Parts: sequence; C-alpha cells; structure tokens
Amino acid sequence: MRKIIVLLLAAVIGVAIFLPFQKVISFTETHVESPRLHYVVLDGSDAFLLRYTHSIHKTDVLEYYKVTEDLSMQMLEMVYESLAIGLPGYAEEGQRLTRKDGKYHLYFEQKTTLPEFVMHIGDIDMDLALGYDNKEYQLKDNLTRGHAYLCKVQRVSLFQLWKGAKLL
Repeated sequence: MRKIIVLLLAAVIGVAIFLPFQKVISFTETHVESPRLHYVVLDGSDAFLLRYTHSIHKTDVLEYYKVTEDLSMQMLEMVYESLAIGLPGYAEEGQRLTRKDGKYHLYFEQKTTLPEFVMHIGDIDMDLALGYDNKEYQLKDNLTRGHAYLCKVQRVSLFQLWKGAKLL
C-alpha cells in the first residue's frame, strides 16, 4: 500500500512540475543548439505592447497586441510619428490610418494574428521594450544584442520556468 501511495504522490508531483500551465510571452534565441527561454509571465491582462525607437527616424513606435484564446498575438494598433522608411503610409484592406495629436495610428480592424515572429535585437543604442501590466521590460538588458529571438505566447511548465530566465 505504501508503494502505491508513493508512486501516486510521485506521479502527482511529476505532473505538477512538467505540465504546461503558466501563460508567458517567451523569447527563445534562434540558431543555437541549446536555446534558453526568456519570458514574462502573463498573469493578468491579455494586452501587451512593444515599444522601440526607429533607428532612422529616432522616434518611438508602439505596437499594441492582444493574446487570443489559441495563444496567438492579435495586432491591434501601431502608433508612430513619421511616414518615411519602414513605416506604413497608408492603410491596407482591414486597416484604418488616422492622424491624432501629431501621431499616426494604424488600426487593425480585420483580425490580424501572428502565432509567432522572429525579433532581431539590433546592436545599436536605441530602446526596445515590452510593456505589460503597467511595467516595462527593457529587452536589450536581458537579450543578447545582434542575436535573433523567436517571440511567442505559450504555456510552460514549472520546470521550464525554473530553467529559463525571467525578464526583470
């Protein structure tokens, strides 16, 4: 009887440690043999933003996202100040571009989702941050400049959380 209880207890602990339950925004380095998981725990809102300083315009660009039920990232809006190189100057089908208070707002009215995307961390002194739950995480303080990272929302286990690196 003791062996059965011990085995059941071990099984429960194993499931608790290895069952993916915690929703995170993860950044996993690409093109390396043993990539480390960097993450921000999503324990409140399903909305987050990416803020970066455009390397040519030297102005901030804000990209607003919402996490969907299937853990994709739904693009909601982009906000930027200049229409020059690299930023949309017109709205495509399912989008709406407006100008308010000196900034352009590109709204994604048609559901535009990304299951994941690769983000290159440039080796330049420009801001790159993730905003979530009234906190900003400086990605260049935690991720290696000049490297690429797969960004996605996923559920991870306690074991993966322990092995990974929480963004501070």
